[in-house]
Amino acid sequence: MLKNILTNYIKELFASRYLATLSIVLVLLAISFVLYVIFSVRPSELQLVTHYTAYGVTQLYRSQWWYLLSFALFGLLVAFFHIAVALKINATKGVSLAGMFLWLGIGILVFAWVTSFSIINIWSPV
Repeated sequence: MLKNILTNYIKELFASRYLATLSIVLVLLAISFVLYVIFSVRPSELQLVTHYTAYGVTQLYRSQWWYLLSFALFGLLVAFFHIAVALKINATKGVSLAGMFLWLGIGILVFAWVTSFSIINIWSPV
């Protein structure tokens, strides 16, 4: 029963070219973000900057290098959950609201990319 519901949602998503295009863009953006993070992070014995805040005492917080790989996981989760929620929104509210939610996912991924680019470049400027 759940399999039938999911296939119907996916068929409805791909029936709309607009939503299908946005979903494909979101997936490609997430994959390229993951590849960027994986190829940019290099193993190191040094602790590297992983957080920055203007409100903290030290402003730059350090952690192990493998922490930066969690940015890639974040990108995948954003893409997966935004597409999943857009499927449900498309079935209940329509194409326009689902499209807006997919645009929100694209915006979050672009913002995550800019943020991770900044944090990775603090660690190892190239």
